[in-house]
Amino acid sequence: MIDPHVHCRDGKQAYKETIKHVFEIAKKQGVEKIFDMPNTDPPILYEKDVQERLKLVPENRKEDYFLYIGATVNKRQLEGTVRCYDKYNEIIGIKLYAGKSVGDLAVIGTEKQRRVYEILSDLKYKGVIAIHCEKENYLKPELWNPSNPITHSYARPKKAEIEAVNDQIEFAKETNFEGSLHIVHVSCPESVELIDDARREIKITCGATPHHILWNNEMLKRPDGLLYKTNPPLRDKEDVAGLRQYLREEKIDWIETDHAPHAIGEKLFPPYLSGYPALYLYRDLIDRILPDMDIDKKLIKKLTFENIYKTFENKLK
Repeated sequence: MIDPHVHCRDGKQAYKETIKHVFEIAKKQGVEKIFDMPNTDPPILYEKDVQERLKLVPENRKEDYFLYIGATVNKRQLEGTVRCYDKYNEIIGIKLYAGKSVGDLAVIGTEKQRRVYEILSDLKYKGVIAIHCEKENYLKPELWNPSNPITHSYARPKKAEIEAVNDQIEFAKETNFEGSLHIVHVSCPESVELIDDARREIKITCGATPHHILWNNEMLKRPDGLLYKTNPPLRDKEDVAGLRQYLREEKIDWIETDHAPHAIGEKLFPPYLSGYPALYLYRDLIDRILPDMDIDKKLIKKLTFENIYKTFENKLK
């Protein structure tokens, strides 16, 4: 099985998580390969960052570690990302933060985001661009109140995700982008519907996390509700039911944990960071919860391996 979305924290944030430890968790959870994200401190943007990162991978797991490289709107930086993609088999794709999440790696504004697609199209990039979709115009930070954590789901409404997904699809069409879009951690059925409609015109996939499948935003009302603060937030019961149905209908391509550990103090006290260490949920999700949702072994295999392998076959073969 493959987890195509984890946040190893090596670097200035190694106290939170490391590549070595993620592989230890993965082994216990039945996961063989991982795709690491670039919003580290410092971020993974240039070849020198890639080289330093790869030195941290345990020798016996070199073939199981893959890494996204971050996107900015800088043409020279994007030229370098494409060169790295072509040069290093370990570079699985490019990650675009279309909205700010955790860390400073983000491309804010539709014109800048569209420019990323224009540049990548001009460079004839045909790989995957994975996209965090939360449109800044629709965020309502004034609603966030840490003493009432469910307000996080109001401050980052699903409209922000839906509109960002729609933007990325339109940018790909308008610029004749030849690569494949992957919308990470979809949290509401409306996003899945946009993605499914777009499959007729562009190459596009989406993934869902264990926490968005398992829990609704009532979890944020618990005494430990701050622990369940994620970007995008947990949604309401109807949205969770919709995601589960689209899993059954194979409109969601794979499971990705978005494993994102923080120190407990960073969750419960300022800066109240978003993220959940969801890789710990993986085996229980696969062995018990998905079968209880009437998802059979054949579909589970697609969600945990086959669809991922099909999309990234040129790198994983």
